[in-house]
Amino acid sequence: MKKSNLLLDDLRAVLPGIAANAFAAEQLRRVPDENIVLLKSIGLHRALQPKKYGGLEISLAEFAECVVALAGACASTAWAFSLLCTHSHQLGMFSAQLQDEVWSSNPDATASSSVAPFGKIEEVDGGVLLSGELGWSSGSDHAEWAIVGCRRQNDAGESLYTFAVLPRADYEIRDDWYAAGMKGSGTKTLIINRAFVPNYRIQAARDMMEGKSAGYGLYSESKIFYAPYRPYFASGFSAISLGVAERMLDVFRDKTQNRVRAYTGANVGAATPALMRLAESTHQVAAARAFLEKTWQEHVEHGEQQRYPNRETLAYWRTNQAYAVKMCIQAVDRLFEAAGGTSWFDNNEMQRLFRDSHMTGAHAYTDYDVCAQILGRELMGLDPDPTLA
Repeated sequence: MKKSNLLLDDLRAVLPGIAANAFAAEQLRRVPDENIVLLKSIGLHRALQPKKYGGLEISLAEFAECVVALAGACASTAWAFSLLCTHSHQLGMFSAQLQDEVWSSNPDATASSSVAPFGKIEEVDGGVLLSGELGWSSGSDHAEWAIVGCRRQNDAGESLYTFAVLPRADYEIRDDWYAAGMKGSGTKTLIINRAFVPNYRIQAARDMMEGKSAGYGLYSESKIFYAPYRPYFASGFSAISLGVAERMLDVFRDKTQNRVRAYTGANVGAATPALMRLAESTHQVAAARAFLEKTWQEHVEHGEQQRYPNRETLAYWRTNQAYAVKMCIQAVDRLFEAAGGTSWFDNNEMQRLFRDSHMTGAHAYTDYDVCAQILGRELMGLDPDPTLA
């Protein structure tokens, strides 16, 4: 018997309002304020926040189910808001001083990110001066903080992939998000000019993957913080792909049931090709869901047992989600290519689902060409290739 997901129940109550705003989100090129208010009203932003600051610390499986449901209403909102949530899990691995600064006076605070290590740093006493034009910061309009990537040398002279956390006052947002998919995610560019970042707001990515970060061990009773950051950070991408694909099944069925060919008057919904396409995509999406649910449950079991995943497990978790995304995109494509000319109109939900589906496979963590190499090397007993991280 599945455990009751009370947050998912609350989410379902606000989904009609979020779905009604999906077209407006694309016009705005960011998540509408109303959607943020609705999601914060049920506490979804607290899903992966430490309980110390009022967070819920729900399991990854429960959180992912919420993201799937949200994506079916508006994938752009799901993309931006799920990242605001998973970043709270990442912040929970930083120093206690940083966490107090973020949440003590504002427990509702969230962070967006630009995690590729493109930030340029200058070492100064007590920290760094950070500069750069850092793109791909989804939901940045709605965040009070930002997590950005850079490279910093450690005491041994190694150049390490590193994260720095900045308050909203330390960067500007460039309104440059003009994209074919996830149009409403507000994935904009952060402009940073020699912002001082103290050492307590800086953390090496490797330490956050190996249980060596400043915040590791702060929450000894937690079932979600005895874990590396990346599987939580990346969890939303595949969940969104699944939510889009499941929604596409419903929309295709509803549209095709009553569709009549203009030139012949034939009932498309009773024709063999439509039946076969719907059946195969239904099976494929069900397989993707089962695969993801198994992976999510493995995260839960590791957390409950306070068991840190080994390298092989991490390789599977990383690549499982990419393969599930691949299946979901194939299922969506199979239906969309048979949906007829009207499905391409801007006001037709199917074309939005088609565009957003492909965007879920465009992220660095869901690139299956990369992930297949990662898993193949692990299966062959080869050392990880750092160029495939």
